[in-house]
Amino acid sequence: MKTKISTSVAVKPRVNVITLGCSKNIHDSEVLMGQLRGNQMDVIHEAEKLNNNDIIVINTCGFIDNAKQESIDTILEYSQLKDEGKVGKVIVTGCLSERYKPELEAEITNVDSFFGTNDLQNLLSSIGADYKHELVGERLLTTPSHFSYFKIAEGCNRPCSFCAIPLMRGKHVSKSIDELVREAKYLAKNGTKELILIAQDLTYYGLDLYGKRNLADLLRNLSDVNGIEWIRLQYAYPSGFPMDILDVMNERDNICKYLDMPLQHITDNMLSSMRRGITRQKTVDLVNSIRDKVPGIALRTTLICGYPGETDQDFQEMKDWVEETRFERLGCFTYSHEEKTHAHQLIDDVPEEVKQERVDEIMGVQQHISYEKNQLKIGQKFKVLIDKKEGDFFIGRTEFDSPEVDNEVLLNASVDYATPGTFVNVKIDRAEDFDLYGQIVK
Repeated sequence: MKTKISTSVAVKPRVNVITLGCSKNIHDSEVLMGQLRGNQMDVIHEAEKLNNNDIIVINTCGFIDNAKQESIDTILEYSQLKDEGKVGKVIVTGCLSERYKPELEAEITNVDSFFGTNDLQNLLSSIGADYKHELVGERLLTTPSHFSYFKIAEGCNRPCSFCAIPLMRGKHVSKSIDELVREAKYLAKNGTKELILIAQDLTYYGLDLYGKRNLADLLRNLSDVNGIEWIRLQYAYPSGFPMDILDVMNERDNICKYLDMPLQHITDNMLSSMRRGITRQKTVDLVNSIRDKVPGIALRTTLICGYPGETDQDFQEMKDWVEETRFERLGCFTYSHEEKTHAHQLIDDVPEEVKQERVDEIMGVQQHISYEKNQLKIGQKFKVLIDKKEGDFFIGRTEFDSPEVDNEVLLNASVDYATPGTFVNVKIDRAEDFDLYGQIVK
């Protein structure tokens, strides 16, 4: 009797990375995926179809209540799939895991491993991969290849009372200019045209390495990288703002006239309680100075409604200031009472429904401002970077718009043709609250 020999071959497990939260997490997932690919591992980002031996890596967010809940729900979803035999291992990393690892391990026992924000080497080792130093700066992009979130520093030294980021990301650590230029050259060689500079605080860049705020020097070096056509600044802090970066913005055509500077509030008592290190008058003066130095700059800011002790008068003063200042872009969020932050000692005394009502009021004001500013663009021509085709439209952005959060330019696909990842000149012929419509012109 002949022995039957099995010819089945074990399928090598695939690593499926799930990313939650902000652009910093997107960057971290891309670095992880680049390392896995460098180890000759099969890696995919947020696969719709799962394999029963997939290694699931969930990169979590732990910033505010809604983000934490989404992260927990995602962990529970995949741990259930593991119990049902539909995936293999489940590994959790990122901010939530950094902040609440003991609690998560106690509550969700069928997760294989929990890692923090600075545990990349240990995470790789847990799934049989080595950390490859020669791959530093190389990533597997999850965004369209023509733009990339470009993290220049990790962590934060600011004492903001409401923010848990230092608990999850640690103190500020800048990457060197040489390392960042190498990374930019690698990205440009692979088709990236827009670098979106991110950090918890861009304006602190270089203090730890060079003994001074060195963002201006970094910008000049990145601006010289062949193939990079746009450089965009996100997450600038107002206190101690380095005005020399505005000179570079004026000098270099490939640095977008765009600045994302979260201001959070405007009344002196709120700014003081928030430990922002700035007053109302200094904030107003800074905004005016930036606009004076870079005419036409698009200023984006973020505000918080319902911080402990925020009175009707505080809110009205902030609303009036938004109407007066007329930011080009603005986002607004309800306050989240976060454990182990300085503000957690305060009484979270603004009801949730009042917080949301205040957010809605601010965004209503901003919607009207955005509409009026967009109407002024009708008849003007803009350089537009095409991001994608969706339905009957090609969708792109001007230098005044960051992906996902800002205005978009829509081109009728039955009239115009554009290739995603390319620049076209567009004349605007119609405008809505947050969208512009136009046609390609020579």
